[in-house]
Amino acid sequence: MKKRNLISVRIMFAMLIFLGCQFISGKADAQPGRTGEQATSPASAGQQMSGTVVETMDSGGYTYVQVDTGSQKIWAAGPQKKIQFGDKVIIPSGMSLQNFHSKSLNRDFSSIYFVGAIIKEGESTGSAPSDHAAKSPGMTSANVEVKAGSIKKAEGGETVGDIFKNKTSLSGKKVTLRGKVVKFTPQVMGKNWIHLQDGTGSQGSNDLTVTTAAEVAKGATVLLTGQLAVDKDFGYGYNYDVIVEDAQIKVE
Repeated sequence: MKKRNLISVRIMFAMLIFLGCQFISGKADAQPGRTGEQATSPASAGQQMSGTVVETMDSGGYTYVQVDTGSQKIWAAGPQKKIQFGDKVIIPSGMSLQNFHSKSLNRDFSSIYFVGAIIKEGESTGSAPSDHAAKSPGMTSANVEVKAGSIKKAEGGETVGDIFKNKTSLSGKKVTLRGKVVKFTPQVMGKNWIHLQDGTGSQGSNDLTVTTAAEVAKGATVLLTGQLAVDKDFGYGYNYDVIVEDAQIKVE
């Protein structure tokens, strides 16, 4: 019995040394609420809620709101927009994150919902700036029509249809293409988001998402170069089969 107890003590001592080394080297798991723009537990789907805004702030391309639903107070965050104290809002179903620490705010949230849009009461849900969230390509044309053959292919470049067709071989490479901006959403997650079409491709492969620092008007024809990413997941439900990132854009 004494020998068994001695072995147990030795094992526990070894574990303490290992954990201490992990802590010193910075490899141990961060404490809840101190993980820097991330959650310490898995996200889960929330249900649509509504109520009155009792606190709001903008940071890092997001608008954060605390909403009094009448039975509870919840925190939610969505793409930045003008929200004021006292506004009546709808919080669509989204991802509920526990023990979230916002680095840009230097603030902890025990629970917060990340949603595609915070909708003011009476505002059309169709006008909410949520086009960059996980949706099927080709569903965000925003009334800008791009007919087949109306856009000349960039010299030595690709078409939107080519990019979807050859996404595996093009993944991680620089691509150049010309197209028309059918939707523009500024400063979401620190980036401007563009949906580009050139009249090629079919439903589900005719609308390409692009991130850029440039500002362009909806309806503009642009020539752009950026790196193609495949199966890109930004977290919080923002994921894409195909996306061109950090594009350099020239308006034509």
